[in-house]
This record gives sequence, structure tokens and C-alpha cells, in this order.
Amino acid sequence: MTEHDILELLRLPLPKLQALASEERSKGKGSHVFVRGLLEFSSLCHRNCLYCGLRKQNTRLERYTLTREQLLSAAEAAYRAGVDTFVLQSGEWDHDPKKLADCITTLKERFGLPVTLSVGEHKREDYALWRRAGADRYLIKHETASPELYARLHPGYTLEERVGALRTLAELGYETGSGFIIGLPGQTLELLARDILLVRNLHVAMCGVGPFVPQSATPMAKVPAGNVELTLRVISVLRLILPWANLPATTALASLSPVQGQRDGLLAGANVLMPSFTPQERRKSYTIYDNKAQVTMQAVREAIAQAGLAHTLDEAMAARTQGSAL
Repeated sequence: MTEHDILELLRLPLPKLQALASEERSKGKGSHVFVRGLLEFSSLCHRNCLYCGLRKQNTRLERYTLTREQLLSAAEAAYRAGVDTFVLQSGEWDHDPKKLADCITTLKERFGLPVTLSVGEHKREDYALWRRAGADRYLIKHETASPELYARLHPGYTLEERVGALRTLAELGYETGSGFIIGLPGQTLELLARDILLVRNLHVAMCGVGPFVPQSATPMAKVPAGNVELTLRVISVLRLILPWANLPATTALASLSPVQGQRDGLLAGANVLMPSFTPQERRKSYTIYDNKAQVTMQAVREAIAQAGLAHTLDEAMAARTQGSAL
């Protein structure tokens, strides 16, 4: 598969492209949609990425870090709702690696579900500690395959470092996930094709893509939002190019297209939804971008039903409500 081949796919009529992707998903993944419980446990971050509301210089944002007890309580709610995985997400900051490792081990022992981390770049020994503690997967998006654009958007950091982190995580036995943003300034279809080739070459197990959504307290506040249709096209091409991968219909997609965004993501070839179980009083303090959709379990069920796909939430809920995991 070459860049030219990917460009040809991206330019197909959308109905034809989605039909091909839907057929590929049915063949390789069936009709099941995975439901991951998102736990945004800290809004602290030491980076200054130009597009992100968690950036260090955003002094308008109320920062928080959940206590161990708050995190476990949120995880209990996700477990009771029937999710199949916990996704622990935060800004990139100097976590106490041992405290996070303790939380991972407790989650695994108490609930028995896989744990995905999305906490940014850290030292190899920290990745290794969290892997030994029981973390199964690690999501770290490369955001753009252009070294020049990456450097502009992430002052002080390089794409080479980001890709190196993904390779290190794979060496340590993690299932790795990456992803990128649709609609960045200066982005072209050719650059998007290179994004797709990069995640294919990395053989990631998960790839999340979403449209750019501006955040009012960032240097990119006035940049127009990304295109929803182009995002759906990219999801479909990813399904064809990465038939083995799990592809989420992202929250950003729902934020720009609230009524049918996640449904359309599923119809485009996605097979993962990630409702938030972050405590309600903290959600407004995790504003990566403005007007962030609050993906609820009801919305998840509706999107899956409207897409004509299936889930196992009811069976999981029935099994788990027979007794407390605590």
C-alpha cells in the first residue's frame, strides 16, 4: 500500500468508501462494538501544545487530580455499567509512578478488566513499572506525521521522540494505540496519507482520529474546526488499511456532530465507543477543546442501535450486579 493508493481511497465517493469499510469490519471484527470506560483522572500537564486546553499556560483552567478513592469509585460505576476496559487518561505531568502503579494493580485485582493508559510520554522505567503493575494497553497519539508541523504544535518536542515512545511501549509488551487530528493548519491529503502509513507501519492495535476542535484559551482558538466528512473518510480508510485494529468513534466527532457523530463513526468502520465516567463535577475541568460532548451510556446504546451493531453491556451488567466488586 502506497501513499498514492491511500489518496485514491480517500477520494472515493463517501457511500462507496463506507460500504467497503463496513464490509471489512464485518469480516474482521464482526458486529460487536467495544465500550471502554474513560476515567480522566488529572488535568495537570507540563506541556504547552498549541491546540490543547490542558496546556500549562492555560491559567483559566481549574486543575484537579482525583484521589485514589475517587478514581476507584468512578471505576466501580464504569464496571457496573458493563464496560469492557478502563481507560485512564490525564495530561502529561510528573506522576508519582508508584502511585499510578498501585492504582493499576488495584483496578486489576478488584475488577479484572484490561487497563489502558493515556498519560503521555514518560521514562522507559515508568512504562515498565506500569506494565508490571498490570497495564495492558497504552494510547499515545502521534497527532501528525509531519515532523515540521509536529514541532510547531508541540514546542520543545519532536515527532521522532513520539514515535520512539510508541516503539518502546511495544517492546515492553503493551498493545499500542496512536492517532492523529483531522484539520490541522497546513495539513493536506498527502499528509493524512502519511499519517495512515505511519500507523500501519507501527502496526498499532488501536488508532483514534478526530476532527480538530478549537479551544478558546489556546493560541489556536481562531482556527476553524476540522471537517466531519473528511474524518469519516479517514476512519473508513483506516478500517481498510488496518483491518486488525480497534478504531474508536471519538468524542471530538460527537462534539462537532452531536446528534449522529458517533453513529456515523460506527457506520464508517469504527468499532469502539468511550463514554466518560469522570466525576461530573470534574468534567468541565478537562476541557481539551471547547463544547466537548459528554458521551453517556445512553448515547452509546443509541449510537450502536442506530448503526445496526451489537454490544454485550446487558450481559455484563447482569453478571456484575449480582455482587459488589468492592
